[in-house]
Amino acid sequence: MNETQEKNQEQNEKELRIKGSKKILGMLRSFSATEKVIFAVLAIIMSVTATILAARTNALFLVPVPTQGGQLDEGVVGLPRLINPVLAFTDTDRDLTALVYAGLMKYENGNLVPDLAQSYTVSADGLTYAFTLKPNLQFQDGTPLTADDILFTIQAIQNAALKSPLAADWANISVTKLSPNQIQFVLKQPYAPFLSNTTIGILPKHIWNNVSTNEFIFSEYNVNPVGAGPYKVGSIARSSSNVPTSYTLVPWNNYQGGEAYISNIVFHFFSDEKSAVDAYENGTIDAVSGISSDDAAHIGSTTPDASVSSPVLPHIFGVFFNQNQQSILADAAVRQALNIGLNKNVIVNEVFDGYATPINSAIPVGTLSNPATFDPNGSTTEAKAILVKDGWTMGTQGVFQKYAKKTGTTTLAFSISTSNSPSLTQTANILKQQWANIGVRVTVNIYEQSDLNQNVIAPRKYDSLLFGESFGTVPDLYAFWDSSQRNSPGLNIAMYVNASADKLLEGARAASDPTVRLSDYASFDKIMQNDMPAVFLYSPDFIYVMPDSVKGTENISAAGNSVTDASDQWDGVSKWYIDTDSVWKPLAKYAQN
Repeated sequence: MNETQEKNQEQNEKELRIKGSKKILGMLRSFSATEKVIFAVLAIIMSVTATILAARTNALFLVPVPTQGGQLDEGVVGLPRLINPVLAFTDTDRDLTALVYAGLMKYENGNLVPDLAQSYTVSADGLTYAFTLKPNLQFQDGTPLTADDILFTIQAIQNAALKSPLAADWANISVTKLSPNQIQFVLKQPYAPFLSNTTIGILPKHIWNNVSTNEFIFSEYNVNPVGAGPYKVGSIARSSSNVPTSYTLVPWNNYQGGEAYISNIVFHFFSDEKSAVDAYENGTIDAVSGISSDDAAHIGSTTPDASVSSPVLPHIFGVFFNQNQQSILADAAVRQALNIGLNKNVIVNEVFDGYATPINSAIPVGTLSNPATFDPNGSTTEAKAILVKDGWTMGTQGVFQKYAKKTGTTTLAFSISTSNSPSLTQTANILKQQWANIGVRVTVNIYEQSDLNQNVIAPRKYDSLLFGESFGTVPDLYAFWDSSQRNSPGLNIAMYVNASADKLLEGARAASDPTVRLSDYASFDKIMQNDMPAVFLYSPDFIYVMPDSVKGTENISAAGNSVTDASDQWDGVSKWYIDTDSVWKPLAKYAQN
């Protein structure tokens, strides 16, 4: 060994800071070739084992957290035409509006929380609502959002010439700008669900103020919108004939609620449900809503990596009796028999494949903590017994009749009017058959929806009406059952009149205390169960197919009472995520903020 090598060896030995290192090195030098190989193998095994143990120990303290990334391809039936909170009325328009625009308040997992608003106050009499905006709000084009924009939006809704679908919600409500960041609403009478109104998306005044009333519906901004919501339009794909085939929405990084996690939400448009379902099955889209129960059942049984959510909608479908036109329906015993004689489970299973709930009340499912119990299977025997006790006798053709000296023989027969919706038509024919089984002859009249509205419902020209009523997150039954609403354009289509019921309905809509409101509704329900002005049939489910890869969508399935229509599926969308990252558990809450 030369002098240089000796110096290097001495230096290496000095760098070994282990006590007795010279002895260890001496032992290693004394190993045979075989012993050195064995030692090296054992050293490698120990090193690998230590690395694995360290990794596993580290994993015990790691948790997944949402991170930006991923794409959701959504299928919808219909084309976008009015992506505008003032004008939107189709599911397609409302879906896109829900993502692009933001309101003073918003729903997240069934709870009403501030969005653009920083805070709000409600006067003791329940008539005045004052909102303070969050600081430094902007629209997606960088323009500041102020109280002027809110004032402009509400005035646009109230403009009769624009024919906004929301006009009734904002009628008789005055709006005042208190300062650039404060807005005030004054109601003529207390209305407990008013806060729900303030979820309406806010239009940018600097864009729409230059659009005349006549041009409002034709503006380019109805299809290329600018809002202040969590997503903005990134690109629009069009066919050779310039028809939109898809919209790609991307997160708006200045959304006051925080930048959304999913990098792209792509809306694909289809002309009909079959095309949308075909696209789902061939992988073009991975989410779809508003499909039939048949398609939902098929997808649920054949697609293991997808979830079919079906919360009950606060929609009430029933047969509403017009006692003014058909006198036999003024007989309380007849109305009770018609209700008891129905097997509502047959409708739920045959028409909706189980994606609906049988009901026996005018109050949406889940509203009352102790709803009245009933047998959804009905009883033909009990129904017939009620009619016999009321003086009806079975005629030769299997239809009940009643004889009176003044009017002669009356046959227990009436008609049902409804729209040409497949589910309503099928339901009407089931009703016809089931009521025939208890001795009632029913004629079914089917109309186009516009014809039904104008020539049947408006003039109240029907014996009975198979129809649906839709409620908001906070149900308000006043419009559907108060006697003041019994004539067109009111929605009391049973033309129900009951002074005690009116008092309860008026009290419920004015009550700021939910306990008082629910107590009034419980009392109202008891009156309705006795009067039976309609036979209530079912509440449909909202069917939405979502890939399991998308997380944070609990509001769709778990908070069913927050889903009042298709666009509500997007509540809390900025918190949805596909991609995740791993961080130490103590740091997780910071990683998500």
